[in-house]
Amino acid sequence: MGEIRHKARATELGEGAGKVATSLKPLKSPIYEETPRGPYEPAAALNHVDPVRSNKTNGVARSAFARPAARRARWHRPYVLCLILGDLLCAAAASYTAISVFASDRILSGFDDARVFYFIAYAALPLGWMILLWANGAYDRRIIGAGTDEFKRVVRTTIAVAASVGFLAFGLQKSGEEGGVSRGSVAFVVVGAMAYIIAMRLFARKILHVIRKRGRLATHRMLLVGSLPETLFVHKIVSRNISTGLIPVAIHLSEHMPAARRAQAPVPVYSGRDLVELVRELKADTIAVCGSAGGEPDELRRLAWQLEGTGIDLVVAPQLTDVAGPRVHIRPIEGLPLLHVEEPKLSGVAWLAKNMLDRVAAFLGLLLLIPVFLGISLAIRLNDRGPAFFRQTRVGHEGRVFRVWKFRTMYTDAEERKSKLAAENESDGMLFKIKDDPRVTPVGRFLRATSLDELPQLINVLKGEMSLVGPRPLPADDGDYLGDVRRRLLVRPGMTGLWQVSGRSDLSWDEAVRLDLYYVDNWSLAYDLSILWRTIGVVVARKGAY
Repeated sequence: MGEIRHKARATELGEGAGKVATSLKPLKSPIYEETPRGPYEPAAALNHVDPVRSNKTNGVARSAFARPAARRARWHRPYVLCLILGDLLCAAAASYTAISVFASDRILSGFDDARVFYFIAYAALPLGWMILLWANGAYDRRIIGAGTDEFKRVVRTTIAVAASVGFLAFGLQKSGEEGGVSRGSVAFVVVGAMAYIIAMRLFARKILHVIRKRGRLATHRMLLVGSLPETLFVHKIVSRNISTGLIPVAIHLSEHMPAARRAQAPVPVYSGRDLVELVRELKADTIAVCGSAGGEPDELRRLAWQLEGTGIDLVVAPQLTDVAGPRVHIRPIEGLPLLHVEEPKLSGVAWLAKNMLDRVAAFLGLLLLIPVFLGISLAIRLNDRGPAFFRQTRVGHEGRVFRVWKFRTMYTDAEERKSKLAAENESDGMLFKIKDDPRVTPVGRFLRATSLDELPQLINVLKGEMSLVGPRPLPADDGDYLGDVRRRLLVRPGMTGLWQVSGRSDLSWDEAVRLDLYYVDNWSLAYDLSILWRTIGVVVARKGAY
């Protein structure tokens, strides 16, 4: 009977819709399952997909009141509940802080009944915050725990709350009436609540990242679909940062691949399997279609149909890489989503604001750090006779050569001893790095570990030769920079950058160049502030500093 119903179903939907391609590119050879390499035993099938039930949503309208399918990954539910409670407490705390800062009798002067005011301050306003946060998607499981979109939505909610409070205060105020709650107290409550909510969410995210790194809990298990090079590339990018919560657990090849090549994969490799059944076997909850595997629009669409009602997420990893979201816009034309990629914006008001921020911060920093400079200079001179500062020629913006300022961390004969240590160089690129460099003085080792040796570069920032954030300046004695590396010169070099907050000296040269190019192509003022904030944590932890 099941087979008869299935055939009748295919007749209703048409021959094309009845045959759903679940492997995107079916193999011409007989269907087979690759034996996973290594000590891996696939889990037993969790509920094989019934052919009728799995296809019930393929192009057939469903009831708008149907209950959505439960998702396999449910860790976000208690996390979102904690965020909701935290947001309510933060909004109430902002009201309490405002009442404490501003005189309570002054605030209550516009209310006939104090109980009405306290109800608005501690119940209505926090509830309004929660509703507007939900309306702005601040509890969306796809944006919590990673990226900056979560905080952007909090800021948008702040604007909505301020507009709503202002509108209600103006609308409820009687004609000719004076007094009421002051504008300053209202602004204090709104801005204070935003600050509390962002701080609370940063703390919650930090706890979530610690949980993910230690126990690999609260994650999404992902099946990668595509060719082996494409899936391995996505695996490398996703696995680089476990804190994002995406864990690749297997690869499903869309084309035949020799066993020798498949053995290179760090996870089990399959071919010719039904994707829904395979995901259930692996206890995964996400299918990621990589690169050209999503090139067949009909097959990708039918796969999306088949996943309806299963609770399995479908994501597409396009071949367009290292381009941030603000530069990508979707322009649908007759159902065809076109990705429009904007040029990097290295000019305009935001770029002018970056330059002004650099100069002002460098000037104030040099004034405040004069005692620190004197103390470090004295320590260097006492440890090793010679100048306290070291200047080296580097390549800067648009290939201009300048001399960078640093505190001297090596003995005075370091340059003469460099040739003898060439064989011990641990860097695979243009930089010369040795983890236990014998040329570094004891004081210099401390300065490098704490990054205090970089402070004199504020002089270069003040002169406009460097920026607070940007690619690190490279030595000028290694010849001309050609190819991709030369693109780093489109912006001024920085005291810190994406390279520094992502691993510093522990990264390979190719990885460092990729990060620098990503910064150049996706620069923004908010990104600069984010890198400056992350720099504090990296310096305190002394990660990759030698």
